[in-house]
Order: sequence, then C-alpha cells, then structure tokens
Amino acid sequence: MSFLTLDLNLLRVFDAVMTEQNLTRAAGHLAMTQPAVSNAIKRLRESLGDDLLIRTAYGVKPTPRAEQLWPAVRQALAGLEAAVAPGTFDVSKANTTFRMAMADATAAFWLPSLMRAIEHEAPGVTVRMVPLTTREPRPLLLRGDIDLAVGFFPGVAAQLSSETGSPVRHERLYSGRYVCVMRKDHPLAKQELTLDRYVTANHLLVSFSGRAHGLTDEALAQLGRERRILLTVNQFFTAGRVVANSDLITVLPKHLIASTGTADALVWRELPFSLPAVHIDMLWHERDARSPAHIWLRRHFESVNLRAAPSHKVAAKLQD
Repeated sequence: MSFLTLDLNLLRVFDAVMTEQNLTRAAGHLAMTQPAVSNAIKRLRESLGDDLLIRTAYGVKPTPRAEQLWPAVRQALAGLEAAVAPGTFDVSKANTTFRMAMADATAAFWLPSLMRAIEHEAPGVTVRMVPLTTREPRPLLLRGDIDLAVGFFPGVAAQLSSETGSPVRHERLYSGRYVCVMRKDHPLAKQELTLDRYVTANHLLVSFSGRAHGLTDEALAQLGRERRILLTVNQFFTAGRVVANSDLITVLPKHLIASTGTADALVWRELPFSLPAVHIDMLWHERDARSPAHIWLRRHFESVNLRAAPSHKVAAKLQD
C-alpha cells in the first residue's frame, strides 16, 4: 500500500473510533451512519493489512498495530486542526456545560474556586455534578456521561500510566497522606495512638461501594491485625458529622478534613502504621483533549495551590 493512494479521510474515522472505542459513538461524533464508519474501517484494514479493531461485547478493542499507529495519526490530525482552528479562545464568550464527578469532600474543596473563576471569567459556563459511587470513573467518561473526574483512583491511574491505547487521559493534581481523625475530646486524643489502641477502637469507613474493607484493612492484615468497622458511609461530610459526635474514629486524607464541615470539632493523629500516599488525579476523555473550553477547565484545576488553600490551612491546625 502506497501512502499516495491512501484515502486520508479513513484516518479521521480511525481516530474517532479509537477515541470512542465504539462504532456507534464514533458515527455520532462524525455525523456519519454506523455502516459508513464500518465500511471506512474495513477499507483501512484492507489498505494496511491489519484488523486494527476487534469487536467486543462493549465496543471495539485495538490491535497492537492500531495502538502503534494511533499516536502518529492523533498528532497529525491535532496539527491540522490547530492550523485551521481560530487562533484565540475567549472564555468570556464561551457557552458550555461541564459535567463532572467527584466525591463530596473533593467537590467541596475544589468547586468554590472554580465557581469564582466562572463568575469572573466565564459567565456563560455552567457545571453539573454527577454522583461518584466508584473508584472507577472510566465507564462514565467512555459513555460521555461526564467530561471530567477528579479524585483518588489508585488502580485506574496506575493502569493508565502503563497503557498506550486508552482514550482516557489523566494528570496528577496533588499527593497527600492519610491520618486518623476523631473528636477533640475522644479518649485517644489525649494519649499516644498505638497500634493496640487503634485496633481496639470502633471505626467508621468511607466506602463508595459500601464494602467494609479498605486500604487500612489491607495494611492491618499485613501486620496480622484487624479492626472493627462499626459503620460504613459513602460521604465524607457524613463521616465528619458522625465522628464529631461519637467515639468512632476514621481515616481520611488530611487535606479533606476541613471539607467535612466539622473541622472545629475534630483532631487528627498520625497513624501507627504506614499507608500509601493518597493521590488526587484528574481524568478526562481524548475527545475533549483539544477543546479550548475543556483546556481552560483543566488549567483551572492545575492552577489551584492546595497548600495555600484555606481548607488546607484549617486541616493543618487540627493536630493541636
């Protein structure tokens, strides 16, 4: 096959299918029928001598040749799009809606600064929050249900870092640590928090799924210990209210304590064992990677300095 005889329109279809991982969604994005998209992929297969995309129960899966080809196609199309697109983007005239998924405390931490930016810079932009009930937001992004996910997605971030063919992009925003949180007049607040004292206490676990097992329990199991989880909740706000008014203790990311709304009634202590760092990542879909409005949104999240944020300063005082 000669490059001179290759129909370059087929590469645009290939890019859309690789981005959406689904022929129907790619067809909608291209304003084409699904049979037309299928035919274009068939022609490209014949030209390149590779299956490129294999149908699965959930869409299509790229072959190694497709994964190798896509970055070059993506770069070439992005260069052409930049060459013909308008040279400037005026966020003050943007008229769009962003759909985002975050845990309640994450949203409480990040949204105030975003709302101030929208009020002052982008009055035509609106935001719709979607409930985050899992540590796996990729299906929401792949289906187009959300435009951005922000939170702690350990397994997803690790997998994306090692993959080359995924249409989901990610960026690390912040790395923090877990601490033990309790009410100010809790018996454990006045003495050293040893491992024995920790596992003897009654515990609250923030679990999106309701499963009574988390990172803390995995760490304790490695030490041959276990704790009693008296309550699981799926909101950090609820966790703060319960812990502030009971003898239950919990483990939270230090930077999110203030977002519970009960910081004045809480204190934190270092854990008597080690936990992995908590990484806050931003995830989005390749389909939005070059959208000027979406770039503006991502740059806002990148620009927020968590160490200088008021809620982080409040959290830093909770050890007193």
